[in-house]
Amino acid sequence: MLTKKGKYGLKAMVDLAQLQPGETAFITDIAVRNNLPKKFLDTIMLELRNAGFLRSKKGPGGGYSLARPATEIRVGQVIRTLDGPLAPIRCASRTAFEACDDCRDPENCHVRRSMVVVRDAMAGILDNMTLEQFAAGEKEEGEKKETVAALRSEAG
Repeated sequence: MLTKKGKYGLKAMVDLAQLQPGETAFITDIAVRNNLPKKFLDTIMLELRNAGFLRSKKGPGGGYSLARPATEIRVGQVIRTLDGPLAPIRCASRTAFEACDDCRDPENCHVRRSMVVVRDAMAGILDNMTLEQFAAGEKEEGEKKETVAALRSEAG
């Protein structure tokens, strides 16, 4: 599930993706344009900057901008930076696997196997979607269905 932190971070990234090349934006302006709490956005922007997604500049003409073109930033990377693994439950995570307390056999658990399919579908879409596509809403419904169907057949 996408947290508020992830949602706000994506909104800020979209805001910056819509700027002209070389243009910057102050956190206050991003917060106002997107109806986001500035103090929380400060923390999010710092985290995105430390992860290499954003560049910041102080003083007049300063503010934040994307560190790379929006065509090179994957939405899945941004979400993982802010919210951690995409898996809906820990036992379905590739990078942060943690067996459930109530599970005796994670390899044969029906819930885990189903959630792995969900994780793969989400990752397949979000890791192939650029920030530019996300900002433009270009990922069409048909493409999403094709991606999910392909992932299901691979996992099946």
